[in-house]
Amino acid sequence: MQTLLECGCGLDVHQATVVAYVLVICRTGTVQKQLRTFGTTTRELLQLRAWLISQGCAHVAMESTGVYWKPVYAVLEGVELEIIVANAQQIKKVPGHKTDVKDAEWIADLLCHGLLRPSFVPPYPIRELRDLTRYRRKLVESRTAERNRLLKLLESANIKLSSVATDVFGRSGRLMLDALIEAKASLPEMAELAKGRMRSKIPQLELALEGKLQEHHRFLLRLQRSRLDAVEQDLAILEQHIREKLEPYAAQFALLKQIPGIDLTLAEVMIAELGVDMSVFQSASQLASWAGVCPGNNESAGKRKTSRVPKDNVYLKTALVEAAHAATRAKGTYLRDKFYRLKARRGYKRALVAIAHKILVSIYHMLSQSTAYNDLGDLYLDKLNNHQVTRNLVHRLERLGYAVTLTPKQSAA
Repeated sequence: MQTLLECGCGLDVHQATVVAYVLVICRTGTVQKQLRTFGTTTRELLQLRAWLISQGCAHVAMESTGVYWKPVYAVLEGVELEIIVANAQQIKKVPGHKTDVKDAEWIADLLCHGLLRPSFVPPYPIRELRDLTRYRRKLVESRTAERNRLLKLLESANIKLSSVATDVFGRSGRLMLDALIEAKASLPEMAELAKGRMRSKIPQLELALEGKLQEHHRFLLRLQRSRLDAVEQDLAILEQHIREKLEPYAAQFALLKQIPGIDLTLAEVMIAELGVDMSVFQSASQLASWAGVCPGNNESAGKRKTSRVPKDNVYLKTALVEAAHAATRAKGTYLRDKFYRLKARRGYKRALVAIAHKILVSIYHMLSQSTAYNDLGDLYLDKLNNHQVTRNLVHRLERLGYAVTLTPKQSAA
């Protein structure tokens, strides 16, 4: 096997230790090996960096297992070291005698022979933004779970507020929840707290608010309301911090919002997960494969078997599918027309993933070339094959019992 690197280091990273294995392949064919074990504190990782530099090793590889690789990468980043973070599923050793030393040696061997495919690690500012947007998602999920628990508690007390109010946690709903917790207002007084269009439902609200609310329920409601208020305050602070981090990418942010289906929040997620430098991806197809919005390859003996989309970046994939779902509601757009054509042949879910793929391809070209989004329109696919579309429509009318005569518009004028 051809050797591409004369010197490489494989790191087997754990929570408390890092096993470093430096492999030097001389031109004469002899192999020199150096093995050291370091701790994972900052001071010991700095010793690891100094040792690698003293050994003249400029290429380092490690597995992307858990979060343990991140502090090692942060310490080694910024010096004259080329770091490869490889997918752990792609560098599994042949089953047998498995030790930390053998794993580090195996990684170093793969590195020197050019058999490691580096994972995409965005620059530090994008990694900061990514941490913020991912934590925002966790907070939103936590808020949703707490709201569901509160609604469940109201139902257990036979308070049917969710059956009347469209949004229990809107302005009117929050006032009524506070009144239920305080237990000082009568049913008509609580119903009169309705605002805006909710005032037309005051009679239904009086019936819905009449339940068996005990002190035990009020105690839990008070705790849940305080937790919801705390989460919403944290979300407001987080949103402000995300906007500050996005200021250097205002141009790219404005471009992404031009795509149908992508709103303010989704554009933030796209930049946080993809970055703005598309040169790290060889093509739009590679980006789609990395994002997991294209079918996997599963072919054997000339037969193509069923293949699902790969499980890759779940944050980016869900954002793309959410954008695709919103784009299918944008009337007069190419994405909406393409979705309904695919849905008739391939079903709802496959059509939605296909639209997500098209949105990602558009993002790739827009960020690569700094160009605005150009919507092809809902008639674009019909114009590609005008004769076939016309023939199909004529056949459908003839099957309904009509005699069809077509006259060009210019001749009729």
